[in-house]
Amino acid sequence: MNYIFIVIFIVIVIGVNGPLESLGFCPFFEFLFTMSIQLFLFLVYLDLLIFILFQVMKMTLLMVFGFINTITLCFIFLMQSSPMSLEDLEQFAMRPAPRDVTIQCRITRDRRGVEKGIFPTYYLHMEKEDGKRVFLMAGRKRKKCKTSNYLISIDPTDLSRDTDSYIGKLRSNVLGTKFTVYDNGENPERNPFIKETDTLRQELAAICYEKNVLGFKGPRKMTVIIPGMHENDERVVIRPKSELESLLTRYENGNKENLVTLVNKSPSWNEQTQSYVLNFHGRVTQASVKNFQIVHPDNVDYIVMQFGRVAEDVFSMDYSFPMCALQAFAITLSSFDGKLACE
Repeated sequence: MNYIFIVIFIVIVIGVNGPLESLGFCPFFEFLFTMSIQLFLFLVYLDLLIFILFQVMKMTLLMVFGFINTITLCFIFLMQSSPMSLEDLEQFAMRPAPRDVTIQCRITRDRRGVEKGIFPTYYLHMEKEDGKRVFLMAGRKRKKCKTSNYLISIDPTDLSRDTDSYIGKLRSNVLGTKFTVYDNGENPERNPFIKETDTLRQELAAICYEKNVLGFKGPRKMTVIIPGMHENDERVVIRPKSELESLLTRYENGNKENLVTLVNKSPSWNEQTQSYVLNFHGRVTQASVKNFQIVHPDNVDYIVMQFGRVAEDVFSMDYSFPMCALQAFAITLSSFDGKLACE
């Protein structure tokens, strides 16, 4: 309702109220006229009150959902039966898992065709309690790159860089022993004159595989470095402007402020199966050198993330706080990548 016109109308009514009395209108008509004005003013006040109450409720809901948005997003995804919007998918992919919640996922590898045999596509779905799955993201290795480079998209049909569905990438060194996970921000090396720091890409994780130049058999050893967490369970934003500020360089230089260092849980040798085994609680059914569990060195019983083979091209991937879906998926992509010095 336009309140400017309401005010003008009231002024006109007040202005003509005196002349009406002087013209000698009957008391009944004056009564009806007065009641009409009173009713009109009541409706105006009621409309204003509703507007104010709506704004108060809106601000209250924003504050509440801003505090529990992580749980809300997870609940929406768990209850969702139709495809999610790109905006919802990106928010979920970037948000750390809620505390005391394990997000169970499945990765499917598509190697059909000559091209996909060399550059497979990996699809990540979240598994719901009713057995249904919700697509989260997909990743594929880029062609003609000096080092391994994977694009990650929330659109399974479009894994290109110049789209709104592109949310991040994974890049390795030449040997395939060190990887870095980025979001979709700008590369400072390509545009050194960026003024807005918020547009720079975030580093979400770094993965280091221990070299095995002597060829000893056994599971891979890996270290995962991720940004630390604030008290409100929001991730510390790390946007390096140069290689010296990167997660890998900071970790290697012993500067671990606002960093969380995770390691793979050491498996035990099983004489019966003649293989190294971990307890995946039924989530992994086939032995593989790629199977792993990620833990904190100070609490090896808390599984931050686990990954393992279920079938030839099917894998399970579960993650918990403080990891997000994009971090976990990129870490699994690093496990798929060939490693000259680790096998």
